[in-house]
Amino acid sequence: MRNWIIASLITLCCFSGQALAADLIGFWDTPRHGGNSFNRLPPRKDYFDALRGHGASWVRLSYDKWQPSERDFLLGDADDYQGIAESDLATLRRVLDDAHAAGLKVVIAPLSLPGMRWAQNNHGRFDDRLWQDKHYWDQSAAFWRDLALALKDHPAIAAYNLINEPAPEKNGWLPEHASAEAMRAWYQREQGGSRDLPLFYEQVVAAIREVDPRTPVMLDAGWYAAADAFAYWPAPLADGKALYSVHMYEPYAATSAPNLLRDQPYAYPGPVPFGGRTQTWDARQVADYLHQPLRWAAAVNLPSSRLVVGELGCMRRLPGCRQYLEDVLGVLDDARLHWAFYSFREDSWDGMDYELGSAKVPWAYWQAIEKGVPDPIARKATPEFEPVRRRLQP
Repeated sequence: MRNWIIASLITLCCFSGQALAADLIGFWDTPRHGGNSFNRLPPRKDYFDALRGHGASWVRLSYDKWQPSERDFLLGDADDYQGIAESDLATLRRVLDDAHAAGLKVVIAPLSLPGMRWAQNNHGRFDDRLWQDKHYWDQSAAFWRDLALALKDHPAIAAYNLINEPAPEKNGWLPEHASAEAMRAWYQREQGGSRDLPLFYEQVVAAIREVDPRTPVMLDAGWYAAADAFAYWPAPLADGKALYSVHMYEPYAATSAPNLLRDQPYAYPGPVPFGGRTQTWDARQVADYLHQPLRWAAAVNLPSSRLVVGELGCMRRLPGCRQYLEDVLGVLDDARLHWAFYSFREDSWDGMDYELGSAKVPWAYWQAIEKGVPDPIARKATPEFEPVRRRLQP
């Protein structure tokens, strides 16, 4: 009898563990809509309450702009990872607590890893060391093992986005938006080496699974999470709790900040340079481009529920921005994909904060940044935010 009771308890524990694991990835079985938080100050509960109040179910949270206790937040030093900075971890836990209290799930999205310091924290220089030396792969795996161990039981966590916008191809002689054939030929040459992004992810995920078998992982495509950059992946990872993420700012020449500085900005819809030639970008071209990861997923037998558009946006002051958001989100609606708009009430850059409308922000916004104090600008309903706000509603 005693042995039967013990066996029953073991079975019950195992079943409960499986249920918990199913619950975490199960969050992503239904289309989830949210926003990105890339703020310079750690957000408070009122911030998350506001995002939840719009109807968002999740937030993609980056911490790299927060004041670190050492050189790099959480990492200590991206040049030589030795362990998580405990005071930084305490700050992150407090933010996660506030997000959970507001009813939001959180995807942790670091901008830096050992050997890959985010350019804005690196004097504007792209850091390619991670993609040159597998020594930094080992350090990145150790960092994620440590972070997963620290956060695996936090109720707010919905996924670990292992690194934001990796670009091992950038200094690896693969042009951005190359053809699928060129991408696959490039990967054949690089496979097994230090620029092999799927292999890097495999190593990091294996380290996470040593301490956390439950939490989903979110994997950005290469070339800054380009929607066409899964083309060279021969298969998804073996891990059954993996999500695959792309970002949508294409055509970047038309949607981005530099376009505002041109004497004659590129218009959307309209002809725009892309991939080495000029293309007419409109709703049809947006749809064709965004269907590329869907076609890849179908080819490798990956359910579309495992695809995420982790960022999407355009400069709010561009006349075509509202139409662009409508066209992008319309495709994602039809495909029933998860998405998170960029960005929600960012306090260090106003470019894609659609609640600010299409006007310039007052000087008080920039003064707050200089003083390191909270952003004082009130947000409101605007036509620019309407394409997003309408779709955030449950």
